[in-house]
Amino acid sequence: MDAAGYRSVAELDAALVDCRACPRLVEWRERVAREKRAAYRDEEYWGRPVPGIGPEDASLLVVGLAPAAHGGNRTGRMFTGDRSGDVLFAALHAVGLANQPTAVHRDDGLTLYGVRITAPVHCAPPDNKPTPAERDTCSGWLRAELALLRPRAVVVLGGFGWQALLPVLGAAGWTIPRPRPVFGHGAHVELAGPWPLQVFGSYHVSQQNTFTGRLTPAMLEDVLRTAAAAAGATPIH
Repeated sequence: MDAAGYRSVAELDAALVDCRACPRLVEWRERVAREKRAAYRDEEYWGRPVPGIGPEDASLLVVGLAPAAHGGNRTGRMFTGDRSGDVLFAALHAVGLANQPTAVHRDDGLTLYGVRITAPVHCAPPDNKPTPAERDTCSGWLRAELALLRPRAVVVLGGFGWQALLPVLGAAGWTIPRPRPVFGHGAHVELAGPWPLQVFGSYHVSQQNTFTGRLTPAMLEDVLRTAAAAAGATPIH
């Protein structure tokens, strides 16, 4: 799977939502959509692969892990409808990359400026843990998205995303230093390749990190602000 088969990010997204390549993930996402969480029993779950969100000319890409079972897998939009998204969108709004600090459902009026959000795995996995094989199967979508988007900077949320992204970049022609750059909050590496690309690391916006104070809003905003400047993304304020 590569960008040559798609004329636009919108066309890529339209193909992605019909993917059934990973039997375990297909079974889980659809079971969750049928059984639902009690709080959302009256809602119709998305229950399909969740595409990235944001403008097709975004110069900054944010890479997470995978949709949450009752978040993106329910709403059909990355990081929408869960606690992790509450933290991420509040930070994006604080640094001027989103028009509002919340994301509740697909039609809530959210607009992103200069930034697109995606993931190395597009289906909700059991226990939030995709297998290496599922990660590798899904990597073609990320490779195609990068080629179509051509971002100047990437913010990776968490070690899983970091470990998933670097091989994709290597396969797409970027030179990955040896030893491989180590993930950490505030990690930063500039890669030579098809075009110069700056990669930044941030702790994931999971409740495990945000509730314990390992990741604070100020820490996340600092990384996003630095990456946006590197990407030339223009904040709205």
